[in-house]
Amino acid sequence: DELATKYANDTLRFTSRQGIQLHGIIKRNLKSTIRGINNCLLSTLGACGDVERNVMACPAAFDPVRQKLHHWANRIAEHLAPRSGAYHEIWLDGEKQPTTTDNEEPIYGKVYLPRKFKTGLGLCTDNCIDIFAQDLGFLALLEGGQITGYNVLVGGGMGMTHGNANTFPFLAKEICWIEPEKVVETAEAVVKLFRDHGNRADRKRARIKYVVHDWGVERFRNVLADYLPFPLVAPRTATITGVDLHLGWHNQGDGKCYVGLSIENGRVRDDESMRLKSGLRAVVQRYRPSLRITPQQDLLLCDLNPADRPAIESLLSDHGIPLPNRVSLVQQFSMSCPAIPTCGLAISESERALPGIIDELESRIAELGLERERISVRMTGCPNGCVRPYQSDIGIVGRSGDKYTVFVGGNVLGTHLNYMLQDLTPREQIVPLLLPLLLKFREARRSDESFGDYCRRIGQAEAQRIAGANELSPH
Repeated sequence: DELATKYANDTLRFTSRQGIQLHGIIKRNLKSTIRGINNCLLSTLGACGDVERNVMACPAAFDPVRQKLHHWANRIAEHLAPRSGAYHEIWLDGEKQPTTTDNEEPIYGKVYLPRKFKTGLGLCTDNCIDIFAQDLGFLALLEGGQITGYNVLVGGGMGMTHGNANTFPFLAKEICWIEPEKVVETAEAVVKLFRDHGNRADRKRARIKYVVHDWGVERFRNVLADYLPFPLVAPRTATITGVDLHLGWHNQGDGKCYVGLSIENGRVRDDESMRLKSGLRAVVQRYRPSLRITPQQDLLLCDLNPADRPAIESLLSDHGIPLPNRVSLVQQFSMSCPAIPTCGLAISESERALPGIIDELESRIAELGLERERISVRMTGCPNGCVRPYQSDIGIVGRSGDKYTVFVGGNVLGTHLNYMLQDLTPREQIVPLLLPLLLKFREARRSDESFGDYCRRIGQAEAQRIAGANELSPH
């Protein structure tokens, strides 16, 4: 909070990978900012570059199963962190760091990976990390409340390039099953395979998803078997059945409780309607909670005394911060990337545009009596897909200036990709385009069918007909 005020634009931004961004830092303050981040016991190591990025796990780790996922997330992160001392030498104390081995990067080698690499650990009953979007996912399988092993998923990734059919979003494939204690060995094996076989000639096709796609699952398994120090075992049957945003008040099981707050698009700031930044600071200063960021860009205030709940709610209210039960479901399940003006890749607005779209969609959904439906809406200012828009019920992807490609047919569970409903859609026409589909969904849905599942069932052609979509060719 102090760093954001001193060096950035006086805001914080929580990301869809449980990270924190500071925007608007003047170049001469960059080193001081990074040093300050490390002094807070955080780090920017692995926040970019062709290495393992931050490893994701469910933030509500208050039961033995989720605590075990956190344990392995930390172990993976430590094991796959770059060994080079250059980060500390350049950004922190300026002293050359000693190396402990002849080979400074025993996993990455001299040329690191072909592209970035993202890992997450999840549960069948709570896919809050979007495990199918990860380069490498460990899906915990349980019996009697105990983890008996993990299905290993490889090849997820959302990035694509407009007009380039050789690039596309892709859901991770089930590769094998491993025993609980073999997580780190498996992660190293997959990373080494990617290091050796990833596409280094075309950066747009350099992610591991293209290795899985081009080879096919069986060939990938056969090659991976040579990298594993134990026999490869086929994956076991597993189905994603739930997603928990972890919002509202919950008991932790240790006499303490936590409250999850819905943070619109992850942006923490003060404005006329809500003093979110000041309010969170006041709660932290007075009640000293631990803080955890969720994959939905939200925030958990943890380790709170249940007796303090009324006072905390009052303090939040005094700053205009709503509890989740006063935030619509469509807003709770919405996300956007920062886009313009802080992302150099953006070709369209996203964070500054989505609130208006959600407000309009909220009103129309309520008129249709669908306000209790969990409909996910994700918006990006370019096709790289950092908030995973190709898995949501409704995806809105920047196409050119104030025009967007609209997708439908994903779902909250993150188990399916969506498809294009209409290309080059002006921003003000996005909600009107969706209204006929929402109306038809209300009339023709099957029992317990979500909006995205309905769109997938009827198919692209029928959805476009109902919506009156332009007959434009998909990318």
